[in-house]
Amino acid sequence: MDPATSALLTDLYQLNMMQAYLDRGETKTASFEFFVRKLPSQRGFLIAAGLEQVLEFLSHLRFAPEELDWLARTGRFGRDLIDYLADLRFAGDIHAMPEGTVFFADEPILRVTAPLPQAQLVETRVINLLQFQSMIAAKAARMVLAAPGKRLVDFGLRRAHGAEAGLLAARASYIAGFAGTATVLADQLFGIPIFGTMAHSYVQMHDDEAEAFENFARARPKNLTLLIDTYDTEAAARKVVALAPRLRAAGISVGGVRLDSGDLIALSKKVRRILDEGGLGAVTIFASGGIDENSIATMLRAGAPIDGFGIGSSLTTSSDAPGLDCAYKLEEYAGLPRRKRSAGKATWPGCKQVWRRFASDGRMAGDILSVEDDDRPGEPLIELVMRAGKPLEPRPTLDQIRTRAARELERLPEPLRRLEPDASYPVEVSEALRRLAAEVDGRMAQAQEAKR
Repeated sequence: MDPATSALLTDLYQLNMMQAYLDRGETKTASFEFFVRKLPSQRGFLIAAGLEQVLEFLSHLRFAPEELDWLARTGRFGRDLIDYLADLRFAGDIHAMPEGTVFFADEPILRVTAPLPQAQLVETRVINLLQFQSMIAAKAARMVLAAPGKRLVDFGLRRAHGAEAGLLAARASYIAGFAGTATVLADQLFGIPIFGTMAHSYVQMHDDEAEAFENFARARPKNLTLLIDTYDTEAAARKVVALAPRLRAAGISVGGVRLDSGDLIALSKKVRRILDEGGLGAVTIFASGGIDENSIATMLRAGAPIDGFGIGSSLTTSSDAPGLDCAYKLEEYAGLPRRKRSAGKATWPGCKQVWRRFASDGRMAGDILSVEDDDRPGEPLIELVMRAGKPLEPRPTLDQIRTRAARELERLPEPLRRLEPDASYPVEVSEALRRLAAEVDGRMAQAQEAKR
């Protein structure tokens, strides 16, 4: 059994509620929406990602016979729920923002409309998939904006919180504009370009560093990048210069050198000078080791001649904001709008749409959140992507999603593009939506009064 595809990969309270729904015959159509309540500190925007995995999950949602047998043996649930799960096939509709779309707080990026027990069951995995990839894509986008024209590569699998997280981080960062990843399986599964150099252990197992460089070059002559900071970085750069003519005679070109430790600003300048003076001006410098968007910006402001960056922990763990304050909430049931009124966590009722306005220069100027059938100016962002449990075709390719994300980043207001910490973006809640919320509150108050 693959845990990532098991229908049991859910929270117990989803099954508890399903049992309670079935006991009362509550199986009418419900609509739930996924949204982020507030943006993390230092994050002016997010990028929608993970929809493709959600659609795959919903399309193949099944309880295997052994899973049903195990549930029955636990004695926690009635036969009616076990039988319901045995026949379960997701039959709902999904409306969503396309992957690669920039979004902001309170804007739903996905809506599930399905029979209530089904819509309830899928909550956990939907949040799991959308929250993680959207968070990583936004983190990666910040690095892309901080390093215009630089090659960025995901190096984070070994620091990711699990195998699936590492794979999906490679996908999310590629959507946001990374050149590729070091994770080999991401190439097979998603077609993401893969990059790799060498580790310090390869140099260490040789008694002579120059010999290590030459042996590696002859074994892996294409796209050759040599790691030069195992011992003395400047001395290693001179060894590369000395080795280059012999490799060139064998038809091998040194493409780049990698720095993975030390003062990357000072070292990159010294290495650049050594390479240039040795006739290797075309050899690039690639840096890695504890890098994030802030250190990238610092290095580039200082004039560090670094051509690309490998990003690990800060990317795949989204180290400054490792979780989003997000929610999947019931907005309508049996044709009636619903809302939550908890302090600090109140929701807007009903099925909603987001309209985006643009300034004359093509930059985003502001969003309007309103009820779905409102007529607002701007570009509607939420669209139907699954009908009756079947994804609509054609589905965008990963490269098409990546192109959308690049266009979205180009259209960000300049303060957001510059990653200004206090930059904000206007999201207006329409009067129609406010009226609907008041109507729901009034209806609920009357129902409470009637029971007194």
